[in-house]
Amino acid sequence: MKPQKFVKKQVVISAFRTDKVMFIETLEGTMKAEKGDWIVTGIKGEQYPVKPDIFEETYKAID
Repeated sequence: MKPQKFVKKQVVISAFRTDKVMFIETLEGTMKAEKGDWIVTGIKGEQYPVKPDIFEETYKAID
């Protein structure tokens, strides 16, 4: 069976950049966010940390 290709649907998220080390409860368990990481809140209210370089490649501001 040949794999199909897909594109992610566009969704609006909220995020903030942390200025301290934080421990975030995610769907995968507790994750450590370092100073400067982005804390993203997904469409169902779930949170997870994202490194700055990955955030810049993945998201763009709409405001």
